[in-house]
Amino acid sequence: MKYNKGLHRFSFITVACTFLLIIAGGLVTSTGSSLAVPDWPLAYGMIMPPMVGGILYEHGHRMLATFVGLLTIVLSVWLWKKEERRWLKILGIVALGAVITQGLLGGLTVVFLLPTAISVSHATLAQTFFAIVASIALFTSRWWQSDYPRLASEGSLATLRLSFLTTLAVFVQLIFGALMRHTGSGLVVPDFPMAYGQLFPSLGAESLARYNHDLIYSDIRLFADGAVTSSQIVIHMLHRIWAVVVAVLIVALSANLLRPSNLTSRIKRFAYALPFLLIIQITLGAYTVLSRKAVEVTTAHVATGALILATCLLVFLHLVRVYQVRFKKFSFVYSTERAIA
Repeated sequence: MKYNKGLHRFSFITVACTFLLIIAGGLVTSTGSSLAVPDWPLAYGMIMPPMVGGILYEHGHRMLATFVGLLTIVLSVWLWKKEERRWLKILGIVALGAVITQGLLGGLTVVFLLPTAISVSHATLAQTFFAIVASIALFTSRWWQSDYPRLASEGSLATLRLSFLTTLAVFVQLIFGALMRHTGSGLVVPDFPMAYGQLFPSLGAESLARYNHDLIYSDIRLFADGAVTSSQIVIHMLHRIWAVVVAVLIVALSANLLRPSNLTSRIKRFAYALPFLLIIQITLGAYTVLSRKAVEVTTAHVATGALILATCLLVFLHLVRVYQVRFKKFSFVYSTERAIA
């Protein structure tokens, strides 16, 4: 395989712009600007409406999404023309399909006035696309295309599986987060770390009536548009509880990455980056509630979640590379002197 410096740098630019797009999307949701432009694909019948108020966030998001789409077209064509690895060419086409689907989902959220299923799918696919282009950037790097000796380490297969499970758990958490945002469940539990003074709030009719009284008629006045429901509270608490599962997995993965002596410093740096991102994310999650969903805090929470997903996936792919994993029948089989498939 021949290293293509230009292709790698372009893929990295695509990753950076996609991350900015996720931030822009977070701003649209955090500022309540999702329907600031009520038509699609035009904006008030124009290509460029006055960029004021919520239009700035919503139409700015559309413009950046268009730019990322153009970058993805170039990237997929470049991969198809110059890349020798057939599976990477296919991944480029997958990325292109994902960005096209994402654009259509974005349009449908406007046309159908923010239906929950489409809005959550739109948010989830954004994270998926970010993970795909981050993977392409790694696959086109000089590091990935270098030759590695077969590494054997006690517990290496367990660490590989743990990295996969951690990535999957983070992805599920991001789905819960999107579901929470798009069902208006972000502040249905207004205290932290407790929930209405309990580990898990009561969901009986009397309790719900009390919660709604406190939230609607108190000085907080957060929910004048409707009553809090038990399903919203469950969604909110699922996000909190699953965050604990993710935190445990990330700490365990970081500890496992520090254990083997034959892993490179490049990989072990992830062992420090992941807990750092985790601490930031937990702090942002708590402050999102305590600040009553301050725009900057909520948006940073969404963006940091994307970074954690991409970092966990990159850990998994790095381990796949150094342990020279082969995938057979959806199970992990790695070739070493001690374990030959």
